[in-house]
Amino acid sequence: MGHSIYLADDEKSIRELLHSFLASDGYTVRSFESGDALLEAFRQEPAELVILDIMMPGTDGLAVCRELRSVSDIPIILLTAKDSELDYVMGISQGSDDYLTKPFRPTILLMKVRALLRRVEMDRGKTAAAVDELRYGDLRYSATENAVFCGSTIVALTQTELRLLSYMLKQPEKAYSREELLSAVWGFDSEVETRVTDETLRRIRKKLLQAGSTVSVSTIWGFGYKLKGAEHT
Repeated sequence: MGHSIYLADDEKSIRELLHSFLASDGYTVRSFESGDALLEAFRQEPAELVILDIMMPGTDGLAVCRELRSVSDIPIILLTAKDSELDYVMGISQGSDDYLTKPFRPTILLMKVRALLRRVEMDRGKTAAAVDELRYGDLRYSATENAVFCGSTIVALTQTELRLLSYMLKQPEKAYSREELLSAVWGFDSEVETRVTDETLRRIRKKLLQAGSTVSVSTIWGFGYKLKGAEHT
């Protein structure tokens, strides 16, 4: 059997279409017409990936995402009929891994699902030989504690933000293209169009500032990002 996916959307036609499309690719799919029903099922038997519509009766997708993220770091993809920047920012801030605006091609969703599940498998396959600690300026990443510290204080990062920042801390003087970060952190290739890198780094930048770090995220226009402003220790 394939990876288990839970899908919640109150629109029956969309729910059935996506269920059929994902199941035909070998995934084990359970569909729900509400976020509350999905949450109840997840509490009994967790899935390996969740797809949530934002606008649903009862508990909406953002609240469900927040609840799931409090107990699990599984990949979460949010769906919405609104092409709203606020919805996008809210979705990423609640801990989702990516976002799709309706209408979208099911093939795009499938590409994102494959990439996110591949990333999970890669994370699980990491060996003890991987770097346990990274330092740059006043930041310290600890693989053992699964956290980034500014001095002695933990920087409050989501798992995706932690994965992205720790990747950049491996070569802090390097300029990273969006394409490299998408491939390394999300597992997406160049065919997947997404703003998830930009929004995730915007949130990391804000959290480093709130933590009082001397390290910041610098935008390299037309290319990508790099870390800067740290005094080497």
